Amino acid sequence: MQHTILKTTGILLFVVTTLSSCTMIEKSNASSDEKKLAAAGFMVKFADTPEKLAHITSMKQRTILSHIKNGLVFYAYADAEFCKCLYMGTERNYQEYAKLNLELQTAEMNQDAAMNWNSWGGWGGGYYY
Repeated sequence: MQHTILKTTGILLFVVTTLSSCTMIEKSNASSDEKKLAAAGFMVKFADTPEKLAHITSMKQRTILSHIKNGLVFYAYADAEFCKCLYMGTERNYQEYAKLNLELQTAEMNQDAAMNWNSWGGWGGGYYY
């Protein structure tokens, strides 16, 4: 009986830890995107009323969506879970956001290419030996 309780507690602890880790990673990714949006000039509007929160909750989350109004293209990014906010930007802001993403990817590729993986020796199991 006691063994079953300990086993169940261990499994429950593992599941809770795994789920909270996934949430932390998701929040970190959202925060990174939101920093890039702000750097690109997107304006942030907080959902400070139940109506605004309901509106951004109904939108696709943490994805840039385009919208045409009066012949102009606008972009929106909703995050009802973490910041409870909506980022709005123009075509120029979106282009800057895309440029920032490309620069970040290039920097990461250059950093990876500069790493001398052979200096670490063999990893065994087919990894870099």
